[in-house]
Amino acid sequence: MTNTPEDLARALVDAEHAVILTGAGISTESGVPDFRSKGGIWERYDPMVAGSLDMFIRDPKYFWEYHRPRYEQVAAVDPNAAHRVVAELQRRGIVKALITQNIDGLHGRAGSDDPIEVHGSLTGGRCLRCDHRVSRDELLERADAADDGVPRCNCGFQLKSHVVLFGEMLPAEAMERMFEETERADLMLVIGSSLVVSPVADLPAIVLQKGGTLAILTESETPYDHKAQIRLHTKAGETLPLVLAEIERLTAAA
Repeated sequence: MTNTPEDLARALVDAEHAVILTGAGISTESGVPDFRSKGGIWERYDPMVAGSLDMFIRDPKYFWEYHRPRYEQVAAVDPNAAHRVVAELQRRGIVKALITQNIDGLHGRAGSDDPIEVHGSLTGGRCLRCDHRVSRDELLERADAADDGVPRCNCGFQLKSHVVLFGEMLPAEAMERMFEETERADLMLVIGSSLVVSPVADLPAIVLQKGGTLAILTESETPYDHKAQIRLHTKAGETLPLVLAEIERLTAAA
């Protein structure tokens, strides 16, 4: 196992089909709390309950009391250096695909092209009854105008965001793309994911079984730490700019 930004830079330069997988840790550096963060809305609501499809159907008012503040949380933060480096690695063709568990849209705002959002995003909403679609702005306008804070479709049913709720199926197209890119990957760089939530938790095993390289950049432990060829226990926002600088040095010398 190797453990330096320079090792990661060399692995990325040598890879033919590098794929990045990101989790909550990359966005906590921007100020977006994850389920395990202390303070705020996560201590008033259990996300497994309040953020479930069952709660959305049974008690939409309670669901939107939990869900609505998430838009303010995301709007109040900006992409950090890690998001920007990931986008730059994509732009240069060093990274071929980006898979993310995050719903905050920060990768797109940083310039990443077509991220595979396996848990959906806060970009809009739809009606589960008639499938009417609305933009993010219209979804929030309807929520803010409603006496109970619940945005409703023209048919009268409550609207939900594009975020995948607990108890809801993951988007089929994103799943297909996720597995296709993982099967092609000869290097997977995991950033800020604990690798404990399936099916994303299964992706590193696919890469390793094909003889590919697994690199992990997270501050927390993961079940794959002992299998990773490159393991960095550092902040992504501090480490990835160093990786990019080393890539520039390597490519300039080539």
